[in-house]
Amino acid sequence: MFYDKTSDGIIIRVRVTPNSSKCALSGIFTDAAGQDYLKINLTAVPEKGKANQELIKFLSKWLKQSKSAFTLISGETDRYKRLQLTATNLAATEQILQQTENAYDSANS
Repeated sequence: MFYDKTSDGIIIRVRVTPNSSKCALSGIFTDAAGQDYLKINLTAVPEKGKANQELIKFLSKWLKQSKSAFTLISGETDRYKRLQLTATNLAATEQILQQTENAYDSANS
């Protein structure tokens, strides 16, 4: 699973590919330690926080949450990032995340 529920919300692990042709989800990546990350392609270049801003904008649209609900907690200059989501309707957000997880799991089976 590329996300964890916490007492304050949800932590989402992502692996970004900046400078892509379009913004889109592109699967689930598992690193050498067995940690899952949601792969996201971004059109922004990784300069001056542009890719991080685009990532938050993309996630806010996809998960139907405000941009202010997301906090980058690690990976500011790395392609592997962790974001804290403190949302009002976490049940609906978790349902979207679970559907995404299931879609990519069944595609890889």
